[in-house]
Amino acid sequence: MTNASDLKHRAVFLDRDGVISRPIIRARRPYPPSSLAELEVLPGVAEALRALKTAGFRLVVVTNQPDVARGTTSMEVVDSIHDRLATVLPLDAVFTCLHDDGDRCECRKPLPGLITRAARELEINPNTSYLVGDRWRDIEAGRRSGCGTFFVDYEYDEPRPQSYDFRVSSLLQAAEIILQTDLSR
Repeated sequence: MTNASDLKHRAVFLDRDGVISRPIIRARRPYPPSSLAELEVLPGVAEALRALKTAGFRLVVVTNQPDVARGTTSMEVVDSIHDRLATVLPLDAVFTCLHDDGDRCECRKPLPGLITRAARELEINPNTSYLVGDRWRDIEAGRRSGCGTFFVDYEYDEPRPQSYDFRVSSLLQAAEIILQTDLSR
């Protein structure tokens, strides 16, 4: 088994909807785009990711997509959205949980399974990495895996994270802070 201290890469783990793409808001709650046509990369995302990539970070999307398990979104739609994002953004990988809460899987955030799997497969040290998310589940998964956490606060009508390292208004703001922060934490 590999120790986190032996892993050489640092990363920024990114939630998909609300961090790199615009969520669909209904009744002050976020939902994923239901088609490729609804996909919109948020302003400043490409710039933020280019700066992080230039600084040596691996860029890894970690996203819950339970609508596949619920039967309201097809795997083809999820794949097409991820393919488009990988084409227009400098992402290293996308790790997706397709389960719903009732499935009790290890990969569904707030559990850290997606992050720990990505760290293992991409030789990432979570202790020198960050997670940027817009929901409590994202932040909790980041905290459980040892990452620094950035909460993009859209004031959704849902529970908020109890604890996080930074509260920001966008991925671009998070990237600016990351690039100025000592990673030896």
